[in-house]
Amino acid sequence: MRRNWRDRSAGFWDDAGWRRLKAGAVAGVGAALAIGVMELLSAGLNYPLAVIPFATSIVLVIGSPDAVPAQPRALIGGHLVATLVGLMVLHAAGPQAWAAAAAVGLAVLAMFITRTFHPPAGINPLLVVSANLPWTFVIAPVLAGALLLTAFAFVWHRWVRRESWPQHWIND
Repeated sequence: MRRNWRDRSAGFWDDAGWRRLKAGAVAGVGAALAIGVMELLSAGLNYPLAVIPFATSIVLVIGSPDAVPAQPRALIGGHLVATLVGLMVLHAAGPQAWAAAAAVGLAVLAMFITRTFHPPAGINPLLVVSANLPWTFVIAPVLAGALLLTAFAFVWHRWVRRESWPQHWIND
């Protein structure tokens, strides 16, 4: 016997469901504001910050603030380490497809070794090698964007959500 849609949705809008909806809405607003501010800054500076996966980083940091990859060490360090690996591979091998693949694998290894694992940063070495990006790329937009997102996440979690973030700055 088929149940109607009301029976199937029973329990979805209980207290836990409403809390999930509210948490998701707050996280969505925070992520939209962070990316909006970054886009305004990049337009004002005439520098495309969007080339780095900051949208996925902010989704992680706003949506899962307690996760180890969402802490400042991983957010900032992961982007820096992954980009530096990409730049070293690019310098050693040139902008080859196989080098881009190797750079991503080496970046994952480097992030694990340095305890800066931040999954969204995994695209950085691919971008660096495939687009033949200069060494200055590590400063702007990578470091600048990671620091902006860290500052935004701090303000968002402390002042808007009234919760403690980060769990730790450097150590894990």
